[in-house]
Amino acid sequence: MRNPDKIFLFAALTLPLFLAGCATVYNPATGAKEYIMISTAQEVSIGNQVAAEVETKYRLSQNTAQIERVNAIGSRIAAVSDRQDLKYYFKVLDNKDVNALSTPGGYVYVNSGLIEKANDDELAAVIGHEVGHIAARHSVQAMQANMGTSLVASLVFSRVETTEQVRQAAAIGLNLIMLGYSREDEFEADKLGVRYTYYAGFDPNGAVTFMEKLLREEKGDNSFVYLRSHPLYSDRIAKAAAYAAYLKETHSQPPVHPPIPAKQ
Repeated sequence: MRNPDKIFLFAALTLPLFLAGCATVYNPATGAKEYIMISTAQEVSIGNQVAAEVETKYRLSQNTAQIERVNAIGSRIAAVSDRQDLKYYFKVLDNKDVNALSTPGGYVYVNSGLIEKANDDELAAVIGHEVGHIAARHSVQAMQANMGTSLVASLVFSRVETTEQVRQAAAIGLNLIMLGYSREDEFEADKLGVRYTYYAGFDPNGAVTFMEKLLREEKGDNSFVYLRSHPLYSDRIAKAAAYAAYLKETHSQPPVHPPIPAKQ
């Protein structure tokens, strides 16, 4: 049987060392201070592995028009993101489910089924929502809370992560993404998505009209994964509409934006 006093002493001695390997920084996307146990470089390494897993499990679309449209909108959203220490990648999955997802390290995937349902403002809102998750570091924070002390410590204290460490972290990260975010994270990503949509030159009500559109069409249709995996539709719509109205009343929209390829 383990001695609880020894366990407590070990924790008391190692916790300060563990936290000393972390940094406390202000996140402009969330307006909060947070511990950074996983650095941006480590996040990118993990994200690259997660993206490789996504692209192994799901087929990338070859629809040139959709790819160009998503990248044109995505580049405008990325330009106004609170987080500029990452390179963003926008990709289309050949999947009829109405869904989108983002990974650590700057990858955003949008299903072809969602693209077909959305106008430019609505697609911008979806992409903005996913970029919001990345800017707020939602998946990274969840990984830090769920990876286990030994794995996080090995990443924090090692100057060069091993392939196995990155693979383990990526497996945990992908699983957390597939399980979905917390209610608070979804509301925060909604708000950031509305903000980025507006600052990128789109109608910030795109999030509202898209969720309302899917709710109207959802009856009898099992393909609306985007709605099923996100909670409290009426609350989300109300909060997004209120924030969009606030932005329009109090903030000026940049005047010039690159054109978006025609929807096909």
